[in-house]
Amino acid sequence: MNEFCHTRGISRKYAIRLLGGKVTPSGKRAGRPPKYNGKLVKHLMVLWVSMERIHPKRMKAALPLWLPFYRDPEFDLKLKAELLTMSASTIARFLKRGRKTLKGLSATRKAKFFKYKIPLHAFGEKIVNAGHVAADTVAHCGDSLSGNFANSLTVTDRLTTWTENRAIFTKKERKMEKALASIEVDLPFQILSIQSDCGTEFLNYAIMKYLQNRPRPVIMTRSRPYHKNDNAHVEQKNNTHVRNVFGYDRIEHASLVELMNEIYRDYWNPLNNFFLPSMKLKEKERNGARITKRYGEPMTPYQRLMLASNVSEEKKNELKIRFKSMNPFELKRGLEKKLDLFFSLVKQVGAERKA
Repeated sequence: MNEFCHTRGISRKYAIRLLGGKVTPSGKRAGRPPKYNGKLVKHLMVLWVSMERIHPKRMKAALPLWLPFYRDPEFDLKLKAELLTMSASTIARFLKRGRKTLKGLSATRKAKFFKYKIPLHAFGEKIVNAGHVAADTVAHCGDSLSGNFANSLTVTDRLTTWTENRAIFTKKERKMEKALASIEVDLPFQILSIQSDCGTEFLNYAIMKYLQNRPRPVIMTRSRPYHKNDNAHVEQKNNTHVRNVFGYDRIEHASLVELMNEIYRDYWNPLNNFFLPSMKLKEKERNGARITKRYGEPMTPYQRLMLASNVSEEKKNELKIRFKSMNPFELKRGLEKKLDLFFSLVKQVGAERKA
């Protein structure tokens, strides 16, 4: 050290900083040249945001569905070919993901009497047909459960993950029945069974009568009280299909419900059901304290529905025609315009109430 300081003519402290500092590599980076054009980053980010920031594996499966509609003067056939060959792990390296989670309030009220009439859901059964759905509600109450506010009803098919949503103002029996009937009209299959939690919005005479007074009664089951994971299929959709759209704001004006339903029916549900792939858990293996999960290939609910054996060819042809008539970018642009209008009205209503 003394010789180094003497030769360089520097102090001992400065020599320590030099020798302990970061080594800056000289010359060009070793290794092979970049495989993908740097311009792809811009297009990848635009596509990712349009696809609601989905997981790279899901995005990889969604690219063939979205790229035919993607328009940009700088996006040529060569870039398109490169993007289609990009692996999910490479896509992941290009993207910066961030998640923001907030805990909402529970507006579920227990229905003690009906708990004895509706059986517990049986676990472990194999679902082979479309029509076995799970249902739940989300309260748009902000940070207070007092007063009246909007709620969202979510119904998701456990086999295909096809999901429909409806907004209602309060959770009265007749409103729930009307929302469920509206969802049934848009479902491309018949409901065979429905699983819900123990809330009074589901376990009541009106809903029981609606579901069971028909040529083929719908089997009703419920999850165990305080076991949210019993209804995991729909609980997950409460986040991806409701909170990701309308957030945690309090929606307490009945006139906004119609606009919420327009957003669900005309933009958000078609975008998710036809153009956003999801991954389903294939198997789960426990090794001591470690659990290994394996997932199937990413597919859209529409693609899974086309493979369902109990969906008629006539209905599948209707879905094909509908799929070909839609453009995911137009759905996304329409969704953003409607959401801008919606949140401006929420802000306006809030300001009027405070005045």
